[in-house]
Amino acid sequence: MKYANNILETIGNTPLVKLNKLTAELPCLVLSKYETFNPGNSVKDRMALQMIEDAEADGRLKPGGTIIEGTSGNTGMGLALAAIIKGYKCIFVMADKQSKEKVDILKAVGAEVVVCPTAVEPEDPRSYYSVSKRLSTEIENSWYVNQYDNPSNAKAHYQSTGPEIWEQTDGKITHFVVGVGTGGTISGVGKYLKEQNPNIKVWGIDTYGSVFKKYHETGIFDENEIYPYVTEGIGEDILPKNVDFSIIDGFTKVTDKDAAVYTQRLSKEEGMFLGNSAGAAIKGVLQLKEHFTKDDVVVVLFHDHGSRYVGKMFNDDWMRKMGYID
Repeated sequence: MKYANNILETIGNTPLVKLNKLTAELPCLVLSKYETFNPGNSVKDRMALQMIEDAEADGRLKPGGTIIEGTSGNTGMGLALAAIIKGYKCIFVMADKQSKEKVDILKAVGAEVVVCPTAVEPEDPRSYYSVSKRLSTEIENSWYVNQYDNPSNAKAHYQSTGPEIWEQTDGKITHFVVGVGTGGTISGVGKYLKEQNPNIKVWGIDTYGSVFKKYHETGIFDENEIYPYVTEGIGEDILPKNVDFSIIDGFTKVTDKDAAVYTQRLSKEEGMFLGNSAGAAIKGVLQLKEHFTKDDVVVVLFHDHGSRYVGKMFNDDWMRKMGYID
């Protein structure tokens, strides 16, 4: 009999799926690393389990402890699944721009959720960074995960996602494209792939309102670049330690409108019911058209599932209200 001993054993080994209609204008083969096949429906399951296991191993996370993290939703889901199996409590802090579905899903897996305002500085005591840190000092036997600076985040992708992509493409991958938030995926996967073949290009998808692209190109952290944006899960107003800029060859920025519209198009034209960052990622691939030739194999990673966005990108009333569709 073949079966997993618990839900955590089903993390990883996600398929590569070819894109067809949306990439028809490109000369190359475009494959998606389809991370919604993880049990928590996102790529974050990989690093959530790795961060917990590493914290258990060195004593930061003790039996019966409380896991505290600021999350846009998906890391929280991965942490919650692991916490259920391993016997921990969870408190997750989210910004109020995240979809209602994300809050409800975290509550459905037994987590406590604290919602904070989006439009405040990272250092503001009301920000979800600050509230997470404060709670971890106030609550006994708690562990603040800090996915942004936690090296286990990138380690998970170096040890699993990167090797999977290399093996699944038979080493023929030429470009890796992915949305950048905490930086763990692009840095871990990128490091592994470049160790196998230094000629592989690693591209990050950024959003308007985020600091990554300008910082990568100039070394300047420009606060004038920062303003609230709608796209979920990518971009930052801080520089997480997990973003290894030396591994990244370049960034392209995608607008909120394009990210939302292409999230719908993936669903309706490719049968891929995915999250908001997938729309940004595939539009970013199209924007990078001039970098690809007929012999290239481009792998774009799709982070999460469309069920998290039913009230937003998949709601035409919301899309009209935002001015994204007529």
